[in-house]
This record gives sequence, structure tokens and C-alpha cells, in this order.
Amino acid sequence: MSKPFEIKRRPSRRIWVGKVPVGDGAPISVQSMTNTPTKDAKATIAQIKALEAVGADIVRVSCPDEESTAALKEIVSSVSVPVVADIHFHYKRAIEAAEAGAACLRINPGNIGSAERVRDVVKAAKDHGCSMRIGVNGGSLDKALLEKYGEPCPEAMAESALQHAKILEDNDFFDFKISVKSSDTLMTMEAYRQLAEQCDYPLHLGITEAGGLRAGTVKSALGIGSLLMQGIGDTLRVSLTADVTEEIKVGFEILRTLGLRYHGIRFVSCPTCARRGIDVENVVKVLETRLEHIAEPLKIAVMGCVVNGPGEARGADIGVCGGGNGKALLFVKGVQREPIDADNAVEIVAALAEQMAGEKK
Repeated sequence: MSKPFEIKRRPSRRIWVGKVPVGDGAPISVQSMTNTPTKDAKATIAQIKALEAVGADIVRVSCPDEESTAALKEIVSSVSVPVVADIHFHYKRAIEAAEAGAACLRINPGNIGSAERVRDVVKAAKDHGCSMRIGVNGGSLDKALLEKYGEPCPEAMAESALQHAKILEDNDFFDFKISVKSSDTLMTMEAYRQLAEQCDYPLHLGITEAGGLRAGTVKSALGIGSLLMQGIGDTLRVSLTADVTEEIKVGFEILRTLGLRYHGIRFVSCPTCARRGIDVENVVKVLETRLEHIAEPLKIAVMGCVVNGPGEARGADIGVCGGGNGKALLFVKGVQREPIDADNAVEIVAALAEQMAGEKK
């Protein structure tokens, strides 16, 4: 039997975002960003905890003003995940964020002023154990690069990233990752491919301004997933105009699909047809919500009938499929058990999932 397809990841440096390793073969981390006013520490902490509950590894918060960095100390001390401070232009906000306990600074060193200011930010990062992320966006490229290339393009994005990296390297700072995002999926993919060939820094993947839940998920899955299949990417964010927890769920689904990281429950379910003997749509919908707190990797199959159902159900940790006459076939770890009432499928599958998850802890 041939070996299963395995993605060979691009070799990269290792940095740390707080307690989370990034690069050099570390598990690909999944992150999101809060949309509460950071100066409202209570609201921001609540949102970060919601993200933690669905498995977020890293959370970024915007720090546009002194009130935000002042709140950051309370925020960092109240949550478990490392917090990244998103900084634009004002170097003092970066220093304040480092002092407040940020694990990482998202900053473009070329945009914060003089060489002296850059040195001050680098010193603060070193003094407080902060890594950094250089974040290039296709919609805000430097004027000189736009004049050189005529328009945003992959070459301009990669060159911008390397220019910013050179500034940090000249200051003897190498603990950083890089992103080159655009709302254009194909442009983003090519920018990352070019950058991956020109440096060994860890890369943070994302399609920026991807859109709402459906469109954003599709664009992100295609763009991020295609890069991951090429071995490119060490951490990721799925940018959605939706509840921030959806970004984490979609991110893990992309990684699960590619066999790169298993977190939580993977559902296998059929699209249903006239043969269905169980309400597949409702069972899956309820179970997805009810079991989203489970972090341990499990596979659950919910199938409508006995055509493909038994095979898929037998291959899952827990499998159920319509058996006719109000009954459903139940499989646990490949072993068929006594048929159950189809109306009780949710309760029985949920109880089994909770039990298995508890055994895996």
C-alpha cells in the first residue's frame, strides 16, 4: 500500500510568540484579532476568552492610542493566550505595548520614523522578550514601490517585506515573522511564494479583507490551503467579516483537511438525498454547536442511509447512519452496535464524544 500524501513544510527559523513556537516545524498556529475597543479592557478580555474557548493559539489586539496600551497590561494578565499588539506608525505605542506584556509587536519598522526610533522599539522588544511581525498589505504599499512597479503586485509586496526585514536585521534583531497579504487571493499566493524563496523567516498566512463568512471562507481556504500544500506557512489567520470565533474554526478546518493539525471534531456527513433515514442536516448542526468545546481530535460521521453510510461510519471514531423504520445504525471505533432510535442520535453521539474526549485528555 502506498504511503499517504504528506506535505513537506518549508524549512524556516524558529521564533516564539510568548509560549507559542512558530516556524522550524512547530505546529501551525491559528490566530484571530479582536474587534472590541482595546481601551475597553473588560470587553476585550471577554472576546479573547471566547477565542480561547474555540482553540485560538494567539490573539492580536489593535493599539492605536495610549489608552489602548494602558489597558493592555490588564488584558495580558487576564488571558492565557499570547497577545500581539497591532501598531501602526507611532513608535511610542510599540514601546508601551512591549512594556505592558505584549508577546509580539505587529509593526512595519519602515513606517515608524527615524533610525533612532526603530532602535528604541527594537531595544524595548529585546528587553521585554517580544518577537515581531512585519505585516505588508497590498493596499498600503510604499509610494516608491508603487512608482517602481506601477501597481500593487507580488514583486512589490515581497520587496517591501524584505526592505522592512533589512531594517530589523541591521539592528541585530531576527525574532520576527512576515506576512504579505492582499484581498486578491492569487496575488497573495504569488507574493508568499516569492518571499518563501528569498528568506527563511517564518511566514504568517492570510488573505486580508477576505469578506463575509461564506466568501471569506472560500477565498481563505483556497489561498491559505494552496500555500500550505506547498509547504509554505507557519501560522495563519482567516480574516472574516463575521464573529471572530469563526476565524479560528475555519482555520482549524483548513489544517484538519490537509492533515497538518488535528484539533477538535472532524465531521463527515453526506449532502442527503431521498434515501435518508435520519435528519442529517439537523443532527450535524446541533452536534457542531454542542461539541465545539472539545479540543481533542475526533472523527464523527453522520450519514443518511445504508448505501455509503456504513462504510463512512465504520471508519470514524463514532458513526451513525439512517437504517430505516425510525432506526439508525451506530458504529463506535469501527464496531457496529445495536441500532438506536434515530430521534436519539444527537444525545447518544454527543455522550459518546464527551466520553472519548475525556479519555484522551
